[in-house]
Amino acid sequence: MKFRLNLSPYIFEIETNSDLVQKNAALIYSDAYSETICNDEFIDYRVSITTSTGLRRFFRPQARFMCDDKEPFKPLSANQAYAMLEWGMNWAVAAHELQYVIVHSAVLAKNGKAIIFPAPPGSGKSTLTAHLANNGWRLLSDEMALISLGTKTVHPFVRPICLKNQSIALAQSWFPESTFSTIATHTHKGDVIHMAPPKSSSEAKSETAEIVGIVFPQYQADTTLDIYHLDMNSTFLRLIDNAFNLKAIGDEGFKTAVDLIETCARFEINYNDLNEVESFLSEEIIDAN
Repeated sequence: MKFRLNLSPYIFEIETNSDLVQKNAALIYSDAYSETICNDEFIDYRVSITTSTGLRRFFRPQARFMCDDKEPFKPLSANQAYAMLEWGMNWAVAAHELQYVIVHSAVLAKNGKAIIFPAPPGSGKSTLTAHLANNGWRLLSDEMALISLGTKTVHPFVRPICLKNQSIALAQSWFPESTFSTIATHTHKGDVIHMAPPKSSSEAKSETAEIVGIVFPQYQADTTLDIYHLDMNSTFLRLIDNAFNLKAIGDEGFKTAVDLIETCARFEINYNDLNEVESFLSEEIIDAN
């Protein structure tokens, strides 16, 4: 079957033979999901996610992701098919997009002002994202900041929040009325679940925001809130480590990154209390700008 996801600024057409993929996509994306195929509609990315047929479906069934006849990933277990679709859509944008500087980070906004949160796996970024998105902040993305060239404007790419391992039970207990996908077990990231974005964030999927802060978060169970102001050089090096396409864009992309660093608040935080983090972000970054 085929369905479409209208995920401003992109439209995806997905072809699949997996009920797991189709049912999770319909559940998570709700109004952005459509099985109505209009051949005149422009499609940004056509992808497929297929699971094993024939005898293989009875032993070690696998899922495969394709985009424009390319297969960027090795096949995964069929129970990971929906998570593979989400990762595949991330790859499609990161590998092809040149209109924006793309930074691997969460993006959340308040009062039209955005903070980006670049962070490596294990930093607690997605748990922090889930907390903020359900406590007065607007989710623009859990995975990538789309920054217009030559500006501090970030465009929403509203997708689910990817939660892993211990964070799954925490989010389900904190936000029992939220919508969650099925769990993909034993992935390269451990157990993974996708949490649907709040409806208010999805409804604002075309509203840009101005970046006023860059924050590198790190969860540490045995610490109070430690805040470190970052200089421009170290921020630049860490930011480009998380940027997907700066080399491909060239000078204009680097200039965008430099201008962003020169004009935004820059911090690293170590934390274990999400409410303390939210207070700091609101008072010291959002309200100060």
